[in-house]
Amino acid sequence: MLTPASLHGTPALWRALAALVAGALSAFALPPFGLWPVLALTLPVLVFLIDATRELPPRRALAAAFAAGWLFGMGYFVAGLWWIGMAFLVQADAFLWLMPFAVIGLPAYLALYTGLGCALARLAWSPGPARLLFLALALTVAEWLRGTLLTGFPWNDFGYALATDLRFAQAAAVIGLPGLCVVTLAALASPAALFDAAPAGRRHGPLMLAVAVLAGMWGWGQYRLATTEVGTVAGARLRLMQPDLPQDQKFRYDARRSVMDLYVATSESQGGLAGVTHLFWPESAFPFLIDHEPEALSRLAAMLPPGTILVTGAARGEPVPGRARPDVFNSLRVFDSTATLRGNADKVHLVPFGEYLPFQETLESLGLESLTRQRGGFAAAPTRALLAIPGLPPAVPLICYEAILPDEMMPAAAPGAPRPGFLLNVSNDAWFGQTPGPYQHFEQARLRAVEQGLPLIRVTNNGISAIVDPVGRIVGMLPLGVKGVLDGALPEPLPATLYATYGNKIPWFLMLVLAIAAIVLRRRDMHAVIDRR
Repeated sequence: MLTPASLHGTPALWRALAALVAGALSAFALPPFGLWPVLALTLPVLVFLIDATRELPPRRALAAAFAAGWLFGMGYFVAGLWWIGMAFLVQADAFLWLMPFAVIGLPAYLALYTGLGCALARLAWSPGPARLLFLALALTVAEWLRGTLLTGFPWNDFGYALATDLRFAQAAAVIGLPGLCVVTLAALASPAALFDAAPAGRRHGPLMLAVAVLAGMWGWGQYRLATTEVGTVAGARLRLMQPDLPQDQKFRYDARRSVMDLYVATSESQGGLAGVTHLFWPESAFPFLIDHEPEALSRLAAMLPPGTILVTGAARGEPVPGRARPDVFNSLRVFDSTATLRGNADKVHLVPFGEYLPFQETLESLGLESLTRQRGGFAAAPTRALLAIPGLPPAVPLICYEAILPDEMMPAAAPGAPRPGFLLNVSNDAWFGQTPGPYQHFEQARLRAVEQGLPLIRVTNNGISAIVDPVGRIVGMLPLGVKGVLDGALPEPLPATLYATYGNKIPWFLMLVLAIAAIVLRRRDMHAVIDRR
């Protein structure tokens, strides 16, 4: 194993390789692997790489710490996000040339935050265990910035590593994703202290404390899962339809009839729709604006039994005065059995380069397109509002990767407004095929259910579609790459969790307590160094 001693005097190239490999191996902590203990090997390597900067002048030490963090992050994000490149193969004639920018360029940008976190930690670095807390705190702040700045992309936050175990994930009901992040980083970096130049008790103390904290979290999560009973909403029988439609057909207008045939036939499988109260279809179900297609509306009306509601993803056009081209929204739409529109929710947080281009008109004039090839890009709703669905409690509408944004997914609650009854996430992960991407997306959406104490209904084109209860247990699931339907009841919500009530106030308070502890430990570490001299 790499240690501070083995890194001393090691050529820079080998240290860079160690950072890259450690970061890449860290991605095995994420779905579909879920091997979170690997971070107990890779995070200490990052600590040792920053330790190796101690003999450098201050500015060079900061630069070296940033470089170590950037390389670690580069390995982590390339290994964890390489599957994004699959989207550029769907229409390879137009987009293949952009693949390197996604597979290499995006991780290079995201790794800047990891580098920033390591540089911030280096400012307060010490020879003892305090540096582990400073690293965990600084990287957590960096992860929060990554999920906030420039529209935010908090995919594969380090906190998701522990959340792959549903017992650890229960802590998110109190401390949310930021709290999970700082605990994950501090606990799994603790083995680095075993190699400190300190008495045995101090060397083993951080690891023993980390084991105690993790055991406590695991035990409380096991207790919560074992003792939390969840009822179901009376009178609601749901059907989730997963068509597994090839992505290269999904947006072809000339395939509109075959697309509808597939949706109707799949929806009516397993004995038809008799008794189904609510049918759910995935994001962007139609290769057309359904309001402009009377034939499609007629087919919906013919398919739906009296009293059955269809909730589906569908693009929506809205005329703009003085402009020939309407605004087009990526939307969730609710139709009754006569194909009359009963509700609508537009997407708020759009995917850059996927649903719109920054500087849209300028880049389109140069011949560039977003992946969805929507001329002019999609328009975004100004705010999120609850979606009213007849026969169900109000839903939080989350279209595609809106489910990975914990800080902005919940609508602003008006005084006296009812608490939402469930999270509704429709998505289309078929862009990414049989890769880790859909597994990561599902686990991140599932953590939102635990944070809020709300059940999750997740409907996707090719998987993973599921019904998840408010503590994250999977009630029913359609796996990746399977065509079919999933029938089930709607779980009832739990009372609002602490995290749902107070948001990030709790994890930020936890981080403040850890920061104070780190400052106290650092003073002790520095005094110990002076005494040894």
